[in-house]
Amino acid sequence: MTDSARKMGLAIAQMGPIHLADSRAAVVKRLVEMLREAKSRQADLVVFPELTLTTFFPRYWIEDTAVLNEYFETSMPNMYIQPLFDEARKLGIGFYLGYAELTPEGRYFNTSILVDKSAAIVGKYRKIHLPGHTEHKVDATFQHLEKKYFEVGDQGFRVSSMLDTFIGMCLCNDRRWPETYRMLSLQSAELVVLGYNTPSSNIYWNEPVQNGMFHHLLSLQSGAYQNALWVGAAGKCGSEDGHHMIGGSAIVAPTGEVVAQSTSEEDEVIVSKIDLNLGRNYREHWFNFAKHRRPEHYKLIVERIGAGAPL
Repeated sequence: MTDSARKMGLAIAQMGPIHLADSRAAVVKRLVEMLREAKSRQADLVVFPELTLTTFFPRYWIEDTAVLNEYFETSMPNMYIQPLFDEARKLGIGFYLGYAELTPEGRYFNTSILVDKSAAIVGKYRKIHLPGHTEHKVDATFQHLEKKYFEVGDQGFRVSSMLDTFIGMCLCNDRRWPETYRMLSLQSAELVVLGYNTPSSNIYWNEPVQNGMFHHLLSLQSGAYQNALWVGAAGKCGSEDGHHMIGGSAIVAPTGEVVAQSTSEEDEVIVSKIDLNLGRNYREHWFNFAKHRRPEHYKLIVERIGAGAPL
């Protein structure tokens, strides 16, 4: 296979604020516009953020189940999101999309899907590393209730075959955990795509504001380098009804280098023609798993959840 056959146009579609009053139709119109821009810039795949279709509702304490359910999708695609699928099929471009999923069995998940150029869903992921809390923090400036509103993902970390490569998915907080990337790279992923909604302030302790962007990029870069894969991360950012989230949507190479990054806190498309062969030398040498990994010495990783006594 030639190098030219291993190139992919990867687009990251960062989204500015989505407010409580914004309709799904208005949001999908923005998504379609960014999809068209990405295609005009020779993209093959577009990555949209986590919970793309609504405001980041886990920041609110919601007691009425009927009100909560309004933020969830009971089918995918549905009448609201169908225009995005139709446009993707027309343009011949794939996409990754995050949304809140309510299953026919009444289960709630923070979900993402991978859609191919024919608008067929070829992969689904349900978020595993749910951050936040379940109780009402009445003194906090906002809530972080993912643990209350979602179940832990039940399908594990999976890799999908698409666009002549293997693509893994994760969501937001997953990107901070090294196990996420390792599980995907052990399944031969060459690209990991993810969406996120990250607040610029921390309700748990007085953390310096600059740490948010630093830790975000550090997580992407270390995950990419230590697993010899590309990472594409799309954020929803800016001030949603007074609640600010970081931008910093980025494409990171297997070298750990940031090759493209957003410059705004608005709707913005960044594109890079990525070389999927770039990670080959790393996989054959520094991170040749078959040659160098020693899983017999890693048992604590799966045997313990929290830190315990030294062995």
